[in-house]
Amino acid sequence: MTELLTIVKQKARQWLDSPVIDGETKNQVAELLSRPDPRELIDNFYKDLEFGTGGLRGIMGVGSNCMNKYTVGVATQGLSNYLLKSFPGKAIKVAIAHDCRNNSRNFTEVAANVFSANGIDVYLFTDLRPTPILSYAIRYLGCDSGVVITASHNPKEYNGYKAYWNDGAQVVPPHDNNIITEVKAIRSFEEVKFNGRPEKIHTIGSEVEAAYYEEVKKLIPRKETVERHRNIPIVYSSLHGAGITMIPECLRQMGFTNVQIVEEQRNPDGNFPTVKSPNPEERSAMEMAIQKGTAVGASLVMATDPDTDRVGIGVRKPNGEFILLNGNQAFCLMMWFIMKNLADKTNAYVVKTIVTSELVDIMAKNYGVECYNTLTGFKYIAELMRHLEGRKKFIAAGEESYGYMVGDFVRDKDAVSACAFFAAMAACAADEGKSLYDWLIDMYAEHAFYKEGLINITKKGQQGEQEIKAMMERFRNNPPDAIAGDKIVRILDYKLLKETNRVSGETKRLDFPASDVLQFYLERGSKISVRPSGTEPKIKYYISVCTRLYSPHDYDAVSRQLDQQIQSIEQFLLKI
Repeated sequence: MTELLTIVKQKARQWLDSPVIDGETKNQVAELLSRPDPRELIDNFYKDLEFGTGGLRGIMGVGSNCMNKYTVGVATQGLSNYLLKSFPGKAIKVAIAHDCRNNSRNFTEVAANVFSANGIDVYLFTDLRPTPILSYAIRYLGCDSGVVITASHNPKEYNGYKAYWNDGAQVVPPHDNNIITEVKAIRSFEEVKFNGRPEKIHTIGSEVEAAYYEEVKKLIPRKETVERHRNIPIVYSSLHGAGITMIPECLRQMGFTNVQIVEEQRNPDGNFPTVKSPNPEERSAMEMAIQKGTAVGASLVMATDPDTDRVGIGVRKPNGEFILLNGNQAFCLMMWFIMKNLADKTNAYVVKTIVTSELVDIMAKNYGVECYNTLTGFKYIAELMRHLEGRKKFIAAGEESYGYMVGDFVRDKDAVSACAFFAAMAACAADEGKSLYDWLIDMYAEHAFYKEGLINITKKGQQGEQEIKAMMERFRNNPPDAIAGDKIVRILDYKLLKETNRVSGETKRLDFPASDVLQFYLERGSKISVRPSGTEPKIKYYISVCTRLYSPHDYDAVSRQLDQQIQSIEQFLLKI
C-alpha cells in the first residue's frame, strides 16, 4: 500500500507540473493530495484509464484513471495518429455524436478540436443524438472512423468514449489493439494537439436522419396490419437521454398516432433526476413509464438508455398489470416475429451472443434460418456481418443486455429501430386479438420454455478489480462438481479456448477470440455463464433454465417451477 501510494502521489504531482493542465484541475489535484484519507486519490491515479477494445469508460473527475478533457484528448490523439498511418495521403473524415451526460458536449468538442488539429475533417451533430445514428452516419457520409461520447446505461458519475471504424462498427482487431498501442505511446499531454481548426469542423444535417427512417420503414413486415392498428396506445420514455430526439419521430413516420411520452423524463439531463440509474434493465427505471401505461391503457411501454442503444419493454397481462420483459424474452419475441414473417429464408442468418438465450438457436433451426453465436458485444456481431457480407443475408441480431439490431444499415445495437419493431409487433398481435404477453406464451408453447436470471456483483476501485480477478480464477481453477445439486457435465473456458466434457473427459478447442468467460452446462439442461463486465466494475452470473410448455394454460405453474430453479442456482452462486 505504501509503495502504491508513493507511485500515485508521483503521478498526481506530474499533473501539477504539467504546463498543459488548467488551473482548476490543478487545484482539484492538490486538494486530493492534501486529504488524510488517500482512497480517492488512489482510485483516480493508480492507473491510466485504459483505452480498451471498446474505448474509454470511467468516472468523471481529475486524474489519469478518470474521464476528463485530458484523457479524452490523449485517446483522440492516439486515434488520430492511427488514422493518419492507416490512410496516408487521404482526406480523412470522422463523425462524432454524444448523449445527454454531464460533460458529453464538452468532451465532444475536445475530440473535435484534436481531430481537426491533426488535419482530419470532423462531422458533428448539432445536439445530442442516439448512438445508432452515429453508426449509420459513418457509412452514409463515407467517414473513416467515428466516436460516441457516452457511458451508455452506467450511473450518472460515468462517461465514456467509443471508437468506430469505417464500416460503422466498433473497432475490432487489428484496429483496436493498434489504436491502443498509439494511445499508450503518448507520454505527455504536450503531445496532444488540443487547439482545433474550426474550418475542419462541419455540421451533420437532417438528411442523415431522414435516410435512416427510410431504412427502418423498408424492414417492417405486415405494413397493412400495422396501418390498421396505428392508433394503439404506446408509452415511451427517453429516461432523460438522447432517444427523445429520434424515437417519437420514427414512430410517427411508421404511422403510429397515439404515442404517449413520459413528460417528466422528456428533457435531456445528465443528472437523471427521476431515476436512481438510467438503465432500462432495472425495474425502478421503468416505473414512470409503467405508471403512465397503466393510466392511458397502453398496449406497450418502452424506455431507452441515455445513448439509445438499449430498450426496456413492458407488456400488458390480461388483468391489466404490466410485466417487464427481460432482454432474452424481448429478443426471442422479436426473432419469433421476424423469422415467422420472413418470406425468403435463402442464406438467411441471425446472430446472438454466447450468454443470450439458446431459445433463439432452437427457433432459428425450426424456421430454417442459420444462427451464429459470438462473444458478448455488438462489435463481434458486426465483425461477423462484415465477414459474411455478399455471401449470406443478415436478418437481425441481439444480446440479453437489451440490445437489438434489425437489418444491416446500422452496425451496432439500435434502440430506435427496435422501438419501431416492438410497436409493429404490438399492432400485429392486436390484429389477432392478442397482446405481446399472449405472444410470449404462444412462442414458449411452440418451441421451448426458457427463463433466465442475472446476478450483478459490484466491486469498485482497485481492490474491487483484484477481487473480481480472484473470483474468476477460483471458478477456473477449482470449479464445483455440481451447482444447486445439478451435476456439471460440460465446461467452456473462453480464455483458454477449451471445452471440457466432464463425463467423458474429452476436450476440444473453442473457435472464438480469447475472452475471460466461463460457461457451465448442467445435467438437467441449465447453463451458467460467468464473466467480468467489460463496461462496469462488476462480475456477472448469467443463469438459464428450460423445460417444455405443453399447453399455454400451464404457463403460470411451469413459470414458477423455473423461477424456483433459478433461485436455487442464485443462492448457490452467492455463497461461493
